[in-house]
Amino acid sequence: MAETWWFYLLCNRAMAVALRLLADWEVTGLENVPARGPLILVANHNNIIDPPLLGASIPHRQVVFMAKKELFDRWYSGWLVRGYCAFPVRRGEPDRQAFRQALTVLRRGFILGMFPEGTRSKTGAMGPAQPGTAIIALRAGVPILPVGIIGTGAIKGPASVIRHRPRIVVNIGRPFGLVVDRADRRRAVEEATRQIMGRIAALLPAECWGPWTPLPDPAPLDTHAR
Repeated sequence: MAETWWFYLLCNRAMAVALRLLADWEVTGLENVPARGPLILVANHNNIIDPPLLGASIPHRQVVFMAKKELFDRWYSGWLVRGYCAFPVRRGEPDRQAFRQALTVLRRGFILGMFPEGTRSKTGAMGPAQPGTAIIALRAGVPILPVGIIGTGAIKGPASVIRHRPRIVVNIGRPFGLVVDRADRRRAVEEATRQIMGRIAALLPAECWGPWTPLPDPAPLDTHAR
């Protein structure tokens, strides 16, 4: 990951310039991002620009994203996602290699970026979540950083940005730890997913909640003690 830091940094700066020129871009809660240490960043997903948007919104940390394998198989996108430090995952099936890579990212002290829904929303509202994020979070035992992305769903291509300057807000919540009973693995994953999606929903307007109920702001974590 660190070996392509220069490319990641360059992409983030270019994205930040584009956002300032073409959008009304706001980031709230940046102070909630610990200066160091492993984190799992979880966010809703509405647009292909969401990963670079998150990278530009958290400029002092490197976010390593898990991305669908199909992006790596295409010549026009493979070089970009690799240079951006992303790694592939096979959607809809267990992927042990991606699971191991995710844990490696966290062991090396980076932020692991994940979209629990596993795909972009077509309505702007959050949909069902895949279990992978909760499984990795339960295994890793690191703080989880919830983020709510507002406004990218309205972007339908360059023409839409030119016609109407979009309002994009990135709300960063407090890191939290999962509180689950691990005696029953299936229920632990379900409860962890509920907590993850509920924390994201709390950072979004009501029309974006989908089937999830927002959870109250968690107590501050002592992330410096990790």
